[in-house]
Amino acid sequence: MKDQLFLMKPGFTNAGIGPFYCGDSVPVEGLLSFFPSLRAAVDVTYVDFPRPRRAIVDLVGEDHQSVPVLVLADNAAVPPSVEVRSANGRHFIDDERHIRTYLSERHDLPTAG
Repeated sequence: MKDQLFLMKPGFTNAGIGPFYCGDSVPVEGLLSFFPSLRAAVDVTYVDFPRPRRAIVDLVGEDHQSVPVLVLADNAAVPPSVEVRSANGRHFIDDERHIRTYLSERHDLPTAG
């Protein structure tokens, strides 16, 4: 299994207001744009705004369905500077800055300055 990255689909509405994009997904999407090889290294899934977000819930549970979230592969080596959480026997990162740090370090990419 590859690391699985979940981002919000842009153009969603909330309580009939919008369209919006997810401000926390944008920096991660930017990293994917800067380094297209990441798209081959990570499974990227775009989820809809309404909950439950079944694809995420199935992996890390109903309490952890915010985005962005990166569910780690079983063999993932995590740098000590990255905060990792666990649920349902899976490790995941749900902070966009930690996601970017992890992806940069795991895939030998430049890091944010």
